Amino acid sequence: MLDISFIAALTISALLLAWVWARRRGSRTGKRKGGKPGQSGRAARADESLDTVQSWTPQAVRVLTLPERQAYDLMRKAMPNRLVLAQVPLARFISVPTRHSYSDWLTRVGRLTVDLLVCDKSSRVVAVVDMRSAAQSERSIRRHERMTQVLQAAGVRVLHWNAEALPSAAEVRALFREQGVEVEEELVGPHGKRMLPVPEMMEVLHEGDAFAAATPQLEPVSSDYFDDLDALAPRGAAPRP
Repeated sequence: MLDISFIAALTISALLLAWVWARRRGSRTGKRKGGKPGQSGRAARADESLDTVQSWTPQAVRVLTLPERQAYDLMRKAMPNRLVLAQVPLARFISVPTRHSYSDWLTRVGRLTVDLLVCDKSSRVVAVVDMRSAAQSERSIRRHERMTQVLQAAGVRVLHWNAEALPSAAEVRALFREQGVEVEEELVGPHGKRMLPVPEMMEVLHEGDAFAAATPQLEPVSSDYFDDLDALAPRGAAPRP
């Protein structure tokens, strides 16, 4: 006959194995239902039933910080003939091939926003102004460096400004002139007041129109083009649950 202690040990081991197996199966089921790790299916369904507006009461806040507003005003003063935009996400003006998952790229850098985006009057990107601060965390620094790598790979000029010591308008114009950007000189009247520039008259030739029509326009990325991210998954890859 078997020893009673041996039978008890076998019973306890079987119970432990059954408990571990049931816990792992429950965790996998929760993940397949879209819940958080360790969250039951009932809790996941409760999260889905939350109202978007009632459960997360929206409140409008400022778009720019004080240093960003000062930098924006400075850029508008230094480059009045340029289009200056603030807090623009990379996905709005950077196009990437879709042979890999666009949602993965969007998660890595696509949602990062540039502080100031300088464009010409036709909305072509001229440069990006990246605001840096001495109080930045290491995580923030790495995020800015990753964003800079993407912009430089796309051929976009990146200017790093110290939020605590912004350049003057004259320094900004000189900096852009060094980068090969055409800068409109500031006109000062007899009483020291800034004057609006008067555009020169020029003849528009037929050849110029034909050249402009043949030049790629580089249209911006549509705001709803990547709404259905699953449609852009790599060919032959199974859709993610």
